[in-house]
Amino acid sequence: MNTSTPTPDTSRQLTLDITGMSCASCVARVERKLTGLPGVEATVNLPLNRASVTAPSDIDDNALIAAVGRAGYEARVAPDPHARHQHGEHHHQHGEHHHEHGDHSEHGEHDPHDHMNHGPSASTLQPRLIVAAALTLPLFIISMFPGAQFPHWAWVALVLATPVTFWAAWPFHRAAAKAARHLSSTMDTLVSIGVTAAWLFSTVELILDPAMTAHAGAHADAAWWDMSAMAHHQLYYETAAVVTTFLLLGRWLEDRAKTRAGAALDSLLSLGAQTATVLRDGVETTIPASELQVGDEFIVRPGEKIATDGTVVSGRSHVDASLVTGESLPVDVAVHDDVIGATINTSGRLVVRATRTGADTTLAQMGQLVSDAQSAKAPIARLADRISAVFVPIVLVIAIITVVAWLAFSGDIHAAFRAGVAVLVIACPCALGLATPVGLLAGTGRASQLGILIRGPEVLEDTRSVDTIVLDKTGTVTEGVMAVSAVQSLPDSPVDDDALLVLAGAVESYSEHPIARAIADAARERTTDTALPEVSDFVSTAGGGVIGTATLNGTEYRVAAGRSTFITEQLTAGDLTQAQHQALADAEAQGATAVWVSINGTLAGIISLQDTIKPTSATAIAEFRELGLRPILLTGDNASVARQVAAEVGIHPDDVFAGVRPEDKVAKVRELQESGRVVAMVGDGVNDAPALAQADLGIAMGSGTDVARDAAEITVMGSSLTQVAQSVRLSRKTLGVIKTNLFWAFLYNTAGIPVAALGFLNPMLAGIAMAASSVLVVANSLRLTRFGRG
Repeated sequence: MNTSTPTPDTSRQLTLDITGMSCASCVARVERKLTGLPGVEATVNLPLNRASVTAPSDIDDNALIAAVGRAGYEARVAPDPHARHQHGEHHHQHGEHHHEHGDHSEHGEHDPHDHMNHGPSASTLQPRLIVAAALTLPLFIISMFPGAQFPHWAWVALVLATPVTFWAAWPFHRAAAKAARHLSSTMDTLVSIGVTAAWLFSTVELILDPAMTAHAGAHADAAWWDMSAMAHHQLYYETAAVVTTFLLLGRWLEDRAKTRAGAALDSLLSLGAQTATVLRDGVETTIPASELQVGDEFIVRPGEKIATDGTVVSGRSHVDASLVTGESLPVDVAVHDDVIGATINTSGRLVVRATRTGADTTLAQMGQLVSDAQSAKAPIARLADRISAVFVPIVLVIAIITVVAWLAFSGDIHAAFRAGVAVLVIACPCALGLATPVGLLAGTGRASQLGILIRGPEVLEDTRSVDTIVLDKTGTVTEGVMAVSAVQSLPDSPVDDDALLVLAGAVESYSEHPIARAIADAARERTTDTALPEVSDFVSTAGGGVIGTATLNGTEYRVAAGRSTFITEQLTAGDLTQAQHQALADAEAQGATAVWVSINGTLAGIISLQDTIKPTSATAIAEFRELGLRPILLTGDNASVARQVAAEVGIHPDDVFAGVRPEDKVAKVRELQESGRVVAMVGDGVNDAPALAQADLGIAMGSGTDVARDAAEITVMGSSLTQVAQSVRLSRKTLGVIKTNLFWAFLYNTAGIPVAALGFLNPMLAGIAMAASSVLVVANSLRLTRFGRG
């Protein structure tokens, strides 16, 4: 990798779609050519056939495409995926190319609608596979079973094997030839040499001795399946055909499976609404959702998708956000509430003002994060990259040494040939190149379906080492929304509890403070009228409280609500009594925020408000412990509130830190790190962003601020802590699958080569094993697509 990094203001990022790659050595060569350009950094993803490139502004697209061409492959600049996906167009993100001069590559082998193709696409491989299988079956039978043979059967075998060797196996030959033109080699080089050598060796033998099978067949008293007569078999047509057929089958199955692995991202990006009903000059007009502009107001009827991110300006409803957040329960929304594009309005009619469109929407940003994570390269993949860069040339040398050694020590040219071809076929590093990216593809794709966004592959390894998880309280463990928990009228109050709340709510409804809105909402639920009483002579004091005159049941009241110091100024009697001070202390001891209410100069009562604990928080804390994580509560609230919340969710009192200012959160995370802990931080607010950045692993709640999400490595789009636990489980499971993939890939190559070189592995079995290794890697990765399904 080129170490020179362009400065941010002179660099640009783009994606190249690449055709013709087939193995890890292809990836290494393309990366080497791209990063050989001054200031260019590139990461190549084999399953997606894509390169993510950062290049200086003075290096144009043609120079990058030419660099890929020098590696022996074709490239084109990928169009912006959000322009196609954001509003529900059902296309593949990474493979649909809108060319100016046609929709197909010049060779006709690349299906532009298949972004997961591994060399040729499944649709291209299928006819070759069918023909190969149809010809290979009779060829295998007459070659391997003497009872099925007839005089001069070898010439029939030649006729059957030739189209398989040269037409069905053409994708391997073409890729090998392109690599050879650039003095390089790939996995296809091994396949092409092995298959061609088997056919060529057999054909030369047959031409030199045309009558070699004139009397071939089983003995009269032998069973038809008796293979003893094949001990001196000198023809390998069936080897060329069987290896080709099984490799084609492996590629075909692999391509279909990888398409399933990448389907989650396509599913995510096709969720958006296609049309929107906008209000313009009071008239409803239906337009494509892609034409919405920030500030447009549009109507969402029950059952319709919300066209883009926005704020509700009229109406009340329940919104099903499960497709985006992963949470099943509908969310109640009303005026001033934010809504996410692609979520579904389930009940009432809403009027929404668009706040984000195009690539700025939540859905588009989710897609970009998932795409970036799938394109990037995990640290665990570096070992495979280093090996694959020199693997194929080493295998070619080993195959030559094997042939020479067999000839030198045994003199058996047929045994030498079989061992050499077996080495070439079993050593193909296809599975090695797929091991990491396919696992990452399946894992991040499934995460997106669950409303979990993983910023990059290195995050997977971070989750393995984390042992401490620091939780912000407000908005993370709790709902982050104050709600009235108790109303207490005092003995001298002129009204009862209900009237006290209604009067206080009427006055507070004129304030925009969150606590005021909570009291007003509770009052609306308590009153039997359709609206709260009108208020006159309203006065608001910053940081103190509100005063106003309200009429209830024909009686006029002068109402004040606020802090104790503010209320004291409104009382006729002056200071609070000891009993009243005790009532305030008792309310706050319950973890509540207490608001005093006076009526006509007399202290009338206390309204207590609490931030409600999320119903899933206690379950999530228990899951953290199961994962080996120590939960710590960090909050700016007072100690009594923090202790009460911790007790309810199951956090040890020693792990509660209250009264912590935003800057102190960073210090606390750093203190834990200095003590040897590997820390994950979960938060949702602007004040959590520095701590999220400081932590070894930052996890943001999607219901929080953009600043918090930008500072985090993982974002859960819902508001439940159980999704955080799920994100850690899935990340660790994805890493485990990748490790398993690498183990099997290395096992096939390291164990298979010496076995083949010693002559213990028939080339046909080598072909089956090599094809099976790729399919095994992809199938193992597909287990991740079922994560969390019960």
